[in-house]
Amino acid sequence: MLGVFGGTFDPIHCGHLELARELRTALGFSAVRFIPAGDPPHRAAPVATAAHRLAMVELAIAGHPELEVDAREILRPGRSYTVPTLEELHNEEPSRPLALIVGADAFLGLPTWHRWRELFALAHVVVVGRPGVTIEDALPPTLADEWSRRRCLDAAALGQAAAGSVLLQAVTAHPISASAIRAQLAHGADGVAAVRGLLPAAVLAYIDRNQLYRSRPDAP
Repeated sequence: MLGVFGGTFDPIHCGHLELARELRTALGFSAVRFIPAGDPPHRAAPVATAAHRLAMVELAIAGHPELEVDAREILRPGRSYTVPTLEELHNEEPSRPLALIVGADAFLGLPTWHRWRELFALAHVVVVGRPGVTIEDALPPTLADEWSRRRCLDAAALGQAAAGSVLLQAVTAHPISASAIRAQLAHGADGVAAVRGLLPAAVLAYIDRNQLYRSRPDAP
């Protein structure tokens, strides 16, 4: 089973990596594949370019063979919708189960996604619990029906079908925010020092070298 981890990764940070590794171990994924969005439809445009974000993911996973990167959403013209990506992954290896990794807040917004009901025919959905987000109390009616029919309480059961289950998976909290990192990096050299340890060293060096996320062109 392949874990599919989409996002802007603007920038990718240690919380992303720890989450991917923890889920791979807990759920027995063969690998977790990071898929940076080119043009995400449900949020503001990323700050860093697609090329920079892809390069940072490549640097972050270097040396971790259990983690992969996939550039298809960056290379595909138009909006970065999830269902076409899952269709392509399924068609490339039909016998391999897929597990889409989403945060609890993103899951609650699933009915706003493009062709969202088709997700369940293509992949399992692993919902990562987040502090302050209670799934059952916040489900919109259309999603509540899918939740009640598809909820899986045993992670081991995911491997018994190719797709269609929803698993709520508790994980170790990693209170690292990409937006907070960007806010620090806007201060130049002082910001780089402030976020050291929150990103892989190679990613932070890339950001510094390319002057990413700096609000002042003359920031030292």
